[in-house]
Amino acid sequence: MSDDADRAGAANDGDTASHGDDTPDPAAIADEIQRPVLLFDGVCNLCNRSIRLLVNFDDAGRFRFAPLQSPIGRELLTRYGLEADYFESIVLIDGDDYYTKSEAALRVCRELDGPLPLLYALVAVPEGLRNRVYDFVGDHRYQVFGKKEECPVPDEELRRRFVERSLG
Repeated sequence: MSDDADRAGAANDGDTASHGDDTPDPAAIADEIQRPVLLFDGVCNLCNRSIRLLVNFDDAGRFRFAPLQSPIGRELLTRYGLEADYFESIVLIDGDDYYTKSEAALRVCRELDGPLPLLYALVAVPEGLRNRVYDFVGDHRYQVFGKKEECPVPDEELRRRFVERSLG
């Protein structure tokens, strides 16, 4: 997709709504989202690396991203009936539905390019077992991969895939 087409499409993603003082309005942004959004732990090194990997395998630019800790992340969590401080899992928002833990991860993989859609076959594993593995990794992610003090500002290429493009 060309940069001009991507910019034109961004208007339909709700990436630029603001309060009038150049501060993004999370509610207005959430109202305009038309693509699946993957919410992730913005301070987790594993999560940040995973988002970079997903972008590399999402040639069509199907997914948008937002840290769970961001205003838009909290807005979306609340809209879908989750606690605003829910940081236990990634959350895939797709239309009127949302998915967490292994279900979210597998649904994302199914839509990507390259070999990652093959991972969707793991949906055959009982969800309880998949989520135990997901929770084990999640419970140890900071110890193994580390964490940042705050959500890092992504580079320009990755930044245009975030729901809130007006990151500092």
